[in-house]
Amino acid sequence: MKGFFSAIVRHPRRVLAGYAAAAALCALLSLLVAVNYDINDYLPPESPSTVAIEVMEDAFSGGIPNVRAMARDVTIPEALALKAQLAAIDGVTAVTWLDDVAEVTVPLEMQPPATVAAYYKDGAALFTITVADDSRAEAVAAIEALLGPEGALTGSAVSTAVATNSTVSEVARIAFIAVIYVFFILGLTTATWAEPLLIMLGMAAAILINNGTNLIFGEISFVTNAAGSILQLAVSLDYSVFLIHRFAEVRAERPGASPADCMVEALCKSASSILSSGLTTVIGFLALILMQFQIGPDLGLALAKGVAISLLTVFTFVPALVITALPWMDKTRHKPLLPSFAGFGRLVSRIMLPMVAVLAIIMVPSCLASGSNEYYYGAGHMFGEDTRLGQDTAAIDAVFGQSDTYVLLVPAGDTATQSELSAALRALPQVTGIISYVDTAGAEIPPGYLDDATLAQLVSDGCTRMVVSAAADFEGDAAFALVEQVRAIAERYYPGSWYLAGQGVSTYDLMDTITDDMAKVNFVAIAAVFLVLLVLERNLILPIVLVLSIETAIWFNLAIPYFAGTVVFYIAYLIISSVQLGATVDYAILFSDRYREYRQTLGKKPAIAATVATVTVSVLTTGSGLAVVGFLMGAISTNQLLAQLGNFLGVGSLASLSIVLLALPGILYLIDPLIVKRPSAPKEV
Repeated sequence: MKGFFSAIVRHPRRVLAGYAAAAALCALLSLLVAVNYDINDYLPPESPSTVAIEVMEDAFSGGIPNVRAMARDVTIPEALALKAQLAAIDGVTAVTWLDDVAEVTVPLEMQPPATVAAYYKDGAALFTITVADDSRAEAVAAIEALLGPEGALTGSAVSTAVATNSTVSEVARIAFIAVIYVFFILGLTTATWAEPLLIMLGMAAAILINNGTNLIFGEISFVTNAAGSILQLAVSLDYSVFLIHRFAEVRAERPGASPADCMVEALCKSASSILSSGLTTVIGFLALILMQFQIGPDLGLALAKGVAISLLTVFTFVPALVITALPWMDKTRHKPLLPSFAGFGRLVSRIMLPMVAVLAIIMVPSCLASGSNEYYYGAGHMFGEDTRLGQDTAAIDAVFGQSDTYVLLVPAGDTATQSELSAALRALPQVTGIISYVDTAGAEIPPGYLDDATLAQLVSDGCTRMVVSAAADFEGDAAFALVEQVRAIAERYYPGSWYLAGQGVSTYDLMDTITDDMAKVNFVAIAAVFLVLLVLERNLILPIVLVLSIETAIWFNLAIPYFAGTVVFYIAYLIISSVQLGATVDYAILFSDRYREYRQTLGKKPAIAATVATVTVSVLTTGSGLAVVGFLMGAISTNQLLAQLGNFLGVGSLASLSIVLLALPGILYLIDPLIVKRPSAPKEV
């Protein structure tokens, strides 16, 4: 390693030129990376709803209805005209309204009240629209323009379109404020005015290279696009801070040594801590690859690659940059802007044992409560009531109630069995209407009596399609029970030869998939981080203590929604468990390494006080950065999944910081004989 570091610091201009070219190229490549905003696209390929969608797309031209559009104050003729205009919009493949299930030329009073009320009520018409996946943003915008300010839209296509339009601008705002804050905190905690710029240049190079190399994935999810760069900045910032602080210490200890020699020594001394921190973070993110729900692997691979690139830049680009800019750094040196944390270190050494008791008290309740939350699994609640989509959804539900649309595919031909199936489905109290061949034409009518366009939407390629409208939410116990009932009825009439799709069905499969992921991902993440620490630290007790400390912070973080009565997005819950472990175990590693280093010359309590005084600036710099990034996501993101993930990051980083700075010292004090190889020279008084 020493030879490699020597080569880097002795050829800084070549290193800088190589990184400048790579960053510029990757900045251009990042523009080619596609972003997917549809959460249902990340279901496993073998999930029943995914298979059903593939079968339906092969057999029929129209997809699953994914927009509910309400027009207020319209007559029946006006609604029919509006339906024709909606059908003419580019990207709209199908529009369903009252005339598809009832004879609108007959007075409405003579029609089944429930059927009429599902499509036309209090002068408002509700259209069920199918929008092509590749035209969602444009088609939704055109529908919104056609309906005007009095119209209302909801549905998965609308959620996707809103996320597509809002996420980019929101991420830009979050990144801008986060960068300003990072500059501010680095300005307070570094010794020269040049250091913040050098650290951020190193981070910028790593982030640009990571974003450009995401092209190898073809496309990334909206979660990765929104959180990837910001998380990479937050979790990797400490590597450069650790290195530059160590470089300053070596220069102070060796006043006559050349800057290159000091940098090589700083790299050698800090490599273990930085690699331990980086590898555990990479492992924590890689654990997400084990998720069946593909947003996990999508985010995990991108973040693991990003942290690996950040590690590479810290060992290559940052040393070359610091050596090149050293004269500027020396000229801009300033007095410390923060007070010494020596007093805080002495305070912690006095209260650390009570803090261990507090940690022990909250550990078990936090663990139990963190696993007892109520969850959202799908995209139905991603936009709150304070957004336009949330208000539109509430307005439609107020008039027509909640509604979902299922598409059931069964073999064509046996119209008698299809009629029995339709009757069984209609017997379900939540089912408000069915559009199918037997419901439209009748079991006795030959297919030739229907026009080709209508027939093609109902019977194709040996399949009959039944479009089932249900008064149900997209998720929740009642919605999931309905999915199970519809599947059971289909299995009764067509054993093993039916397919069911729909947003509620996909959400059911999503719930079924990601709940299976939780235990597996957590176990692998914890075990992998433990093994990495075991190899690097060569001590059995210390990895257990470090991992358990951060896990307690995670449990505390995830227990807060339970006690607050807040519903949790399961995806955010699942992701934060690995992200917080990987991102904040660095603080515990740094603290334990410095403590054992000080124990070579100091007694236990003085070593604790010295460790706290030394590492507080470093961990506060990176921990507060992660917290601010998280809280910014929570405050700015209109997407509630991203907002909740951000709030988890903010609270989680503060919880980890508190445990590392207040409780971990006491634990290390108690287990000192088990983790310090040699007794300290002076005896403790």
